[in-house]
Amino acid sequence: MTEEHEPRPGEGVKFTDKRRIDPLTGAIREPAAAPAESTVVHGSGEQPDVVADAVSDAVSDLLLESDFDITAAAVAEVTADLQRVHAEYANYRKRVDRDRELVRDMAVSGTLAELLPVLDDIGRAREHGELEGAFKAVGEALEGLVARLGLETFGAVGDPFDPVVHEALTHTHSDDVAEATCVAIYQPGYRFAGRVVRPARVGVADPA
Repeated sequence: MTEEHEPRPGEGVKFTDKRRIDPLTGAIREPAAAPAESTVVHGSGEQPDVVADAVSDAVSDLLLESDFDITAAAVAEVTADLQRVHAEYANYRKRVDRDRELVRDMAVSGTLAELLPVLDDIGRAREHGELEGAFKAVGEALEGLVARLGLETFGAVGDPFDPVVHEALTHTHSDDVAEATCVAIYQPGYRFAGRVVRPARVGVADPA
């Protein structure tokens, strides 16, 4: 027998019998197997991979058995929501663009309305043969500018009278017309972006 270690205070003496032959029976002893090592993780007694696999399997089973699975109905509902939001945004953009265009048209229309007296003076000067020289160049440049901005002129002798776009200043009867007709144009009318900026001021003749 051999001594295993020196005794510590308060601890008895321990001996380990390493003899190969049992002194009582005379039989040969088999060497004792070394105890298997084990790894303890956080006091659970299981290895990390084993714990992770067990948790993963439990979560998978829970998802399969619960209502969290994404079904075709759920996908269709989400798709419908996205389509509705997209349609609402598209309508919003259209309203914003339409309002912006309306504000622009109103601003341009107001500016053009202020220029109408100048255009009338240019027209009268042309009728009297006074649109010549530098004044002619300036007048034609202004007329070209307002035309490019979208200002349209209307009202001509022979047009059927329309109270929506014509303002009758005089009224007569004539055998030469079959309906109410504009027989004189005192001031041309102007239209911008489909709206009447100023009606044409005319003389109207009805059938005799």
